[in-house]
Amino acid sequence: MNTPLTLLARPARLLMGTALAAALLAGCNKAPDTSTSTPPPSTTMGTQVDDTVITAGVKAALLGDEAVKSFDLQVETRQGTVLLSGFVDSQAQIDQAVALASGVAGVARVENGVTLKGTPGTMGTAIDDASVTGRVKSALLADPDIKSMAISVLTLKGEVQLTGFVNNQGQIDLAAKIARATEGATGVKNELKIKL
Repeated sequence: MNTPLTLLARPARLLMGTALAAALLAGCNKAPDTSTSTPPPSTTMGTQVDDTVITAGVKAALLGDEAVKSFDLQVETRQGTVLLSGFVDSQAQIDQAVALASGVAGVARVENGVTLKGTPGTMGTAIDDASVTGRVKSALLADPDIKSMAISVLTLKGEVQLTGFVNNQGQIDLAAKIARATEGATGVKNELKIKL
């Protein structure tokens, strides 16, 4: 029999199940690091789940704030470090996004990779930007030396923004080179970070 308490518990169980599944998939999606540098410290399943919960909390906080327009922002978390990226209209939105992210339980620090949009673009520009983003993502997926699933790609007026956490400086440099060589890319803002 479904009591009101049981009905309320289902969304919570679904959310936890989704977070656990995302963490498990993230753990299974690791490509071997073939570089000669020292390997990054390993993360535990608990850390991956915590990072997933932190990311969800930051996204919820951004979504709940009318001034930020969180759909223009990307949120990634690695061992409690939150990386914000994307494009917004004002410095006040950047400051608010950083403040909101900093206030989420479990956040150790926030790295700000958010960029101001500048003048508004046209519908044609938005379509072109989506095409550039798709081409960059495809090129990253095709390269065996890049863990492209850990790289977020956004494009605004031809400028490609790369964010996320990768294993070493070689992957950062290669991702930027691939993005620069992509048709339609007018510039690259490389905000990739090495895993701690």
